[in-house]
Amino acid sequence: MGSPVRVLAEATPDTRDRYVDLLRVASLAAVVLGHWLMAAVTPDGVGNLLAVVPALQPLTWLLQVMPVFFFVGGFAHALSYRSLLRKRPEGSADSVYAAFLRARLQRLLRPTMVFVLVWGVAALLIQLLGGGGGLTGVTLRLVTQPLWFIGIYLAMVAFTPPLLRLHERYGWGAFAGLAGAAAAVDVLRFAAGVPYVEFLNFAFVWLAVHQLGFLRADGRLGAGPALSALRRPALLAGGGLITAVALVAAGPYPLSMVGMPGEKVSNMAPPTLALLCHGLWLVGAVELLRAPAARLLARPRAWRTVVAANGVAMTAFLWHLTAMLGVYGAMLALDVPLPEPATAAWWAQTPLRLTVAAALTAVLVAAFRTFERPAPTTAVPGHGPLAALGATLTLLGVLGLSMVGFAGLLEGRTALLIAIPVTAPAAVAMTLCGWLLVERAGRGRGVR
Repeated sequence: MGSPVRVLAEATPDTRDRYVDLLRVASLAAVVLGHWLMAAVTPDGVGNLLAVVPALQPLTWLLQVMPVFFFVGGFAHALSYRSLLRKRPEGSADSVYAAFLRARLQRLLRPTMVFVLVWGVAALLIQLLGGGGGLTGVTLRLVTQPLWFIGIYLAMVAFTPPLLRLHERYGWGAFAGLAGAAAAVDVLRFAAGVPYVEFLNFAFVWLAVHQLGFLRADGRLGAGPALSALRRPALLAGGGLITAVALVAAGPYPLSMVGMPGEKVSNMAPPTLALLCHGLWLVGAVELLRAPAARLLARPRAWRTVVAANGVAMTAFLWHLTAMLGVYGAMLALDVPLPEPATAAWWAQTPLRLTVAAALTAVLVAAFRTFERPAPTTAVPGHGPLAALGATLTLLGVLGLSMVGFAGLLEGRTALLIAIPVTAPAAVAMTLCGWLLVERAGRGRGVR
């Protein structure tokens, strides 16, 4: 018998779209690399390289690839939900929704819960022992920030059934509706000065990108003969890029496609129409690369690499900031000089820092990878409303924790979540309770 990865790779059916798996891994890897490169750590704190060297901000148009991950998510969610619908007993849509949520979220939330609990206990011990200052305090605040992505992804999974029905009825019209709503929000925000309306684009922008995944699942992004199959992705990439450039040039959208410290307007938090157009050009670009990538993934070694990476991608994403900040902490503890960011000495030291951070991430992945095992997808009798409540609680808890962090745990530090102050213990409690509700609702009655 071969290794588990080899067995999985060899058992892959010919009908599987392997390129989607590659995009999932590559997009998360790009985010990890971007975070490692952007961190500008000095003995005085943690800064952002893009703020130190604004000329590097155009690189975010390549490295800000979260839209690709959400696009891939839409594709996978459409296939998964339709598969469960085909297997369901008549009249049990409620059960299908509960089973769908559990199946799609278990592999995402199990490693997330472990991450939250491990860091929660560590933060409590550190602060009880009088620590929490300097880089340690910054680490306790920063390590939870990537959890915003988990929260948005939770919302996408929860909204898949109704949005998939809209897609099946209106096709491109459903996407156009969401994109138009995102544009209207920006008009109300920037032209009319309507307060708080910008937060609606956390839904409209990301769900519009997610809707593109539905279109891909139905072959409506590049179906047909070779030349016509390339036409629509090319129009999507070209139109998205040109519009994004025009929006940034005309303002008030910033150049960077990631958040920058101290900026009045961010393309990311909350998302803007410019970020949606950026997502369109990325989706079009990756679709143009589908054919050569498919030829590459037909090679057994390349496909095994993707299968292996997919099995640990979420664990690596959750722990990569821990590894990076651990490297910097070790350097400070060992009195290794930290050059000024963006200097020649800093760039010369970068390959070593990245190598050590990658090695430490690999160690953490080895320790926690067991929690990232896929769940079986079965439509057992479940409870849809209970699953929806669980997903909502988990979403709010994860988003709250991404904002408040674990710093100031004993002092009751808070952050605003939809205008409501939330503490880290409250966010952790919501996350755990929500996850347990999703698990219970998805298993159904009598299922152990």
